Parts: sequence; C-alpha cells; structure tokens
Amino acid sequence: MPVGPCGPAGTDRAGRAADRPRPRTVTAVRFTGRVDEVIWNAARAARAWLDAANGTDQTELTCRILKLSEEAGEAAGAWIGVLGQNPRKGVTHSRAEVAAELADVVFTALVAIESLGLDARSVVTACAAKVESRITP
Repeated sequence: MPVGPCGPAGTDRAGRAADRPRPRTVTAVRFTGRVDEVIWNAARAARAWLDAANGTDQTELTCRILKLSEEAGEAAGAWIGVLGQNPRKGVTHSRAEVAAELADVVFTALVAIESLGLDARSVVTACAAKVESRITP
C-alpha cells in the first residue's frame, strides 16, 4: 500500500479500507463549566502531541491543513448517508453523526490554526466579531 507524507493511502484512522464506512458512536455531553477552556486546551494539546510525533516542518503543516479537506469530505459523506442518496447503501448515517463529523472539521481547523503559530481562540473570536458585524443592523 502506498504511503504518503500524511499516512497510508486508502485507509481511515483505524487502518480500515477507506471505502468502508466506519462506525461512529455519538454521545451528547452537557458541560457545566467553562467549555471554551476545554476546547482551546485540547486544541493546544493536540498541536503539541502532533509536533512531538511528526515534527513541525512545512510538509507536516501542509498535512494538517489538508486534513481539513479530509474531515470535510467525511462530513459530506455522512450527509449523503443521511439523505440515502446512494441507492446501494441507503440511509447509513444520522444527523448526530453529521454533527460529529462537522465537529471534527472545526477541531481540525483549530489545531491547524495553532500549528501556524497563532492563538486559535483569538483567530476564532476575531472571525466571529467580523461575521457579527456583517449581520447585526
């Protein structure tokens, strides 16, 4: 199996063939504390873990940014599964599974921002303020 700089081609994170849907358990969690601290700390920790495991060169940074496309594709695939658009497979996913895939996209973006050497919280806060200024009369 060919291996690229981002890992084995044609497999998911668990090493299964990429053409087979992976099972996904979605658990709703209700936080009572400062949720944002959990998110930002986890993004920084994931970046540090990846830095230690894979280094920080331009190829690694490229893979982290390209990972967003992979995760977005998984979200799109899950939505197709909700719609049952593939007649061979039928309905294969729930809206909760789509939401979980979208959360993977968001978290992957936070890790990529941190990997650029920027503070993800500041970047996301600035983005939210920009969007809010466009939609607030």
